[in-house]
Amino acid sequence: MVAVVEDDESYRLAMQRLLKSAGFSVQSFSCAEEFLDSGRQQETGCLIADIRMPGMSGLDLQAKLNAEHCPIPTIFVTAHGEEKMRLQAMRGGAVKFLAKPFDGAELLEGVRTALGGEA
Repeated sequence: MVAVVEDDESYRLAMQRLLKSAGFSVQSFSCAEEFLDSGRQQETGCLIADIRMPGMSGLDLQAKLNAEHCPIPTIFVTAHGEEKMRLQAMRGGAVKFLAKPFDGAELLEGVRTALGGEA
């Protein structure tokens, strides 16, 4: 399952539609806390998260999952692609770091990589 954690509803819905059209099972969440409360971390094969969200940021979510020994291959999307954030995300195990607006094909390629090539 691919989990999309994005506070911007239009981006969240667009990513969900794109992923479903490519054959992926998708669950979307409006914030990191909602994803954590769902209890779906163990079944998540790839996480797509915005960097900047109200409450817990995408980087905070990644750090929490890693601290709980639940690393999930993560693709970060952001409108604020600062190099320091990108480096922190990649050090934490991110698969990709995409600046908004991004190419849908690039997102799908990242998801396939994160899932080990499965569709």
